[in-house]
Order: sequence, then C-alpha cells, then structure tokens
Amino acid sequence: MIAENIKRLNEIICLKCEQVGRKREEVLLIAVSKNNPISSIIDANNIGLLDFGENRAYELRDKSIELSERSLNWHYIGGLQKNKVKYIINAAKYIHSVESIGLAEEINKKAAGINKIQKVLIECNISNEVSKMGLLDSEEIWKLAEYIKGCSNLELKGLMTMAPYTDETNVIKKTFKGLKSVFDEMNRDNYHLTELSMGMTNDFEFGIEEGSTMLRIGTAIFGERVYL
Repeated sequence: MIAENIKRLNEIICLKCEQVGRKREEVLLIAVSKNNPISSIIDANNIGLLDFGENRAYELRDKSIELSERSLNWHYIGGLQKNKVKYIINAAKYIHSVESIGLAEEINKKAAGINKIQKVLIECNISNEVSKMGLLDSEEIWKLAEYIKGCSNLELKGLMTMAPYTDETNVIKKTFKGLKSVFDEMNRDNYHLTELSMGMTNDFEFGIEEGSTMLRIGTAIFGERVYL
C-alpha cells in the first residue's frame, strides 16, 4: 500500500509542478511518520524516501536511534518545549517549528553543546487561528529572524505554516500566498531563505502552486493515522 501511495503521490506532484512551471526537484517530500510504526518508515525508505517528519520529541529520538543504520533526514515539525530540545537535537536535520526567542536560544545552546549548526524554520500563524501555534505578525517574525541570525549555532533556512482545514480554496491559497509574501520580503532584506514548508495531504497542490519547497505529507503515504 505504501509503495502504491508514494507512486501515486509523486505522479500528482510531478503533474502539478509541470502545470505551474516548476521543477520536481524543487519540492521535497517529507513523509510525516508521526504515530506510525518503524516498519512503515522502513517500507517508505526502501522505495526511496529519505525525509521523515515527527511531532513528538520522544518519538523522534527513539525512532532515530532504532533506525540509526539508515541514512534518514529527520524533520521535527511539531510544537516544541524548551525542555524537550535535548531529545531531538542529535537527530533533527531541520526543526520547522521555532516560534520564540526563548526556544531559539535553547536550540542554539544545545546545538553548541554538540558542535552542530542546526537548520531551523520559523513557524508562522498566517491564518491567525487561535488553535494554531506560530507567530502572528511580521514584526514578531522579523524580530525572531534577527535573533536567529545572531546565533552562532543556528541557520535560518525558511518559514513554515499550516493552512486552515477547509474546503474553501481561496482561504488556503490566501494563507500560502501570505507566507510566500513574507518569505519574499525577508529575502529582499538579505535573509537568503530557501525553504517554504507548507502543504499537507489535503492541500499540498496549493502549496506547490504558491512556491512550497517542503511538503509535509502523512495520510496520503501511510493511510489513516495509527495512534501508538
């Protein structure tokens, strides 16, 4: 099932990239493996997927240890408390969910302790939903970006957001366009960002349309979530 799902998903991604004049290699597929067993990750990796996303610190730590013989790229995509940074700092290639100076400070400290330059993205709540995490306005985003820029063991790679879960296409596109606008503005200010993490199973095609470079897709790969 997983192999068939990935094949179908890649076909859709390729077609959408072609439709909007983008190259397939511009878009990274991150398999959101949270709450899925090790066996499912192995199945996905065996057919070529290298990037996996987790949203719980303990789960990322444990899975990365168990799969340490495989060359996987781990993405931490969930909300992160400062006291949990120590559990993911060794494994995470990217942390997508940095939303405060305090968290950035702790990640920088823990990365320095293992002589690592940690790649991070700022999480932005473009849709202004109370239920979502992330920074709400451009002033907060710029302030955090400037702080990260001054951290010796952090590398700011881009921005991340989640669109509202809705069938209203215009609402989804507005969210993604909003993040792309902030992204472009920051690059005009010489932040040299390269990554836009936006688009999940229900809306990734809109993410591709609006410039996403990282798709975080779980259900379309692994099926309905199994809670461990």
